[in-house]
Amino acid sequence: MKNKLLWKLCWIVGVGAVLLFWIVDRVVQQTEQYMSFIALEHQQQLKAYGQEAEAILNSQGQAALASWLLSLQEREQTWAGVVTTSIKPLAKGRLPKQFVKGFLLGRSIEWKIHLYFKENPIMDIPFSDGYTHFLIRLPQRMRPGIYLPYVHLLLQIGLPFILLCFLSLVLYRHFMAPLQKLKKATQQFSNGNFDVRVKAALGRRDDELTTLAHTFDEMAERTGALILTQRQLLADLSHEVRTPLARIDMAVDCIEHNIHPEKALSRLRYEAATMRELVEDVLTLAWLNNEKPCLNKEDFDLVELISVICEDASFEYPERILRTELPEQAILQHSSQRALGQALENIIRNALRHTDNLGQVVISLTKQASLIVIDVKDHGPGVPVGLLNDIFRPFFQVDKSRLNHSEGSGVYEGKKRGGFGLGLALAQRQIAAVGGYIYARNHYQENADSPAGLHMIIELPQKA
Repeated sequence: MKNKLLWKLCWIVGVGAVLLFWIVDRVVQQTEQYMSFIALEHQQQLKAYGQEAEAILNSQGQAALASWLLSLQEREQTWAGVVTTSIKPLAKGRLPKQFVKGFLLGRSIEWKIHLYFKENPIMDIPFSDGYTHFLIRLPQRMRPGIYLPYVHLLLQIGLPFILLCFLSLVLYRHFMAPLQKLKKATQQFSNGNFDVRVKAALGRRDDELTTLAHTFDEMAERTGALILTQRQLLADLSHEVRTPLARIDMAVDCIEHNIHPEKALSRLRYEAATMRELVEDVLTLAWLNNEKPCLNKEDFDLVELISVICEDASFEYPERILRTELPEQAILQHSSQRALGQALENIIRNALRHTDNLGQVVISLTKQASLIVIDVKDHGPGVPVGLLNDIFRPFFQVDKSRLNHSEGSGVYEGKKRGGFGLGLALAQRQIAAVGGYIYARNHYQENADSPAGLHMIIELPQKA
């Protein structure tokens, strides 16, 4: 599903908003319900007033009761009185005792008070005889909900603010946690830790931030590989350049001292050409590594290209046998004749170079579904199994002098020696640039333990 982060954000905000409104409404209702009743101590005070009024009336009479009511009204800043009720039904009707007993002229002290009414209600405390009532307008100090405006302010502003802060904190932690990991990984990568990755640290999370972490991991992997490759390439280049530079210095000294000047000049030309070839190959290799170009603008006949390369190679290596098994035609679409030609030339010349005199190199081409497969087999010493992938590394060459044959263990060691070892590295990257793939393996004669030569397999898409 696209825009997972958007849907997640909408869900969190939507549910959070509904929950916020529900909580505020419930808290307001419960608070108003709780604040709508007279406090218990005030209820006890009102009951005490009623009992005191009844006691004065029964023991001292109405004059004393009147004096007491005046003092009570002054003290509470309200109205108070004592009245009697006589309920007489008409038309010979009869009222149940429960109605007569429960009849009130005011409100019971246990009833709910309407907080939004401006005037205070009349409270009714019945005497023990059932028809005499002590009435008093609820004193302002006893009115419930005095702090209701402040409570409303707190519930309608303070509570939503706290809940929204909590929701914001949840969202912040949810979104910032992966961003903090990405920031930390970026800092580590900038400090030279090219192995740092982010996606694994996000666990099972799956949204746009995970995609961002995956993109960072791909960038880190490619950039780290490029940096390490460039470092290694620079180190190898500086090593390889030392020898021709030393020879150039020697040739210059010979010319300065007039020691075989013609031979020294020839050496200068040879070493200059060698260094030029080295620099060009390294620049091409660096371009292929950095840019990862897609070379797919030409259509051509691969059979014709291989035939031209084999003709030139046979002229250069007349003592080797070069045999081809090619169809009449193999058209490649959306490829690069120059890049593929240079790659095939390096591979074929490498096979001829490692084949002994009168040895045979076989080049065959077959079509398989949408692929064209080129096989190049030489009859040289082969390559140790553990180094079959290393031969595509820049400046790497197999050192046959360090071959270990002990008990047929097949343990070999390799190092750089002689030449530059850039041919197969360039060929691999040029073939990749046209959408192809190359790999190597040894081929063996029947009932033989040692390799009969190296077998290079090139797979090319007929239409890149």
